[in-house]
Amino acid sequence: MRKLIWFAIAGSVGFVVDAGVLMLILHFTPIGPFGARAISIPSAMLATWFFNHTFTFEKSSQSLAVEGFRYGSVGVVSALINYGIYSGLLISIPILRPTFALVMASAAATAFSFFGYSRFVFRR
Repeated sequence: MRKLIWFAIAGSVGFVVDAGVLMLILHFTPIGPFGARAISIPSAMLATWFFNHTFTFEKSSQSLAVEGFRYGSVGVVSALINYGIYSGLLISIPILRPTFALVMASAAATAFSFFGYSRFVFRR
């Protein structure tokens, strides 16, 4: 249960980073919502890796390079799920605000991420 709580906190940190970077890019640059998301997702992934590595999961038995590669692998698949849902929502519902699509897509990718990180990346 402790891991799930810390994972939720890490996810919240990642969400704030993702949403913050997305909103900053949309507000201060001519980059649209699809390009902005391509920048905000890796920013959030880096923040959640640091948090999960430090607080959520026990240190893995792998080297930091192997752990980073595995985390990145799960993160990329989760990001593809997240981005696919985000894009699908914006394309199918053009009046939908990008922030709402972000919330829906992030929620959908969370379960996959927890399973992947806990079973593949940080397992002992």
